[in-house]
Amino acid sequence: MADDEEQNVRYGRPLQRQNRATSLSAVQQELAEVCAQFADICDYFSRQNMDPPPNVLEDIRRVSKLSVPERIAEMKRLNQGLMEYINDVGQGSRIRQ
Repeated sequence: MADDEEQNVRYGRPLQRQNRATSLSAVQQELAEVCAQFADICDYFSRQNMDPPPNVLEDIRRVSKLSVPERIAEMKRLNQGLMEYINDVGQGSRIRQ
């Protein structure tokens, strides 16, 4: 199984999502990719029965009002912050009780 295909199966990402992105412009593809990564991270929080940091909802509201290039940059920053949060929480106790 190819690495991309294996990741899609392992993380529950439909192959159709990846195939649809190929019909978009480069900027739209990048936005779709960072948004899909955000969705995967949110899914991880849900599966682990964890609450995301409280600022995430406000950050998403703010990001939705930005231009596409700014949105991509901010979504990358948000995704990185969430991954760091998951790492930090993993070294301590679970958040949701």
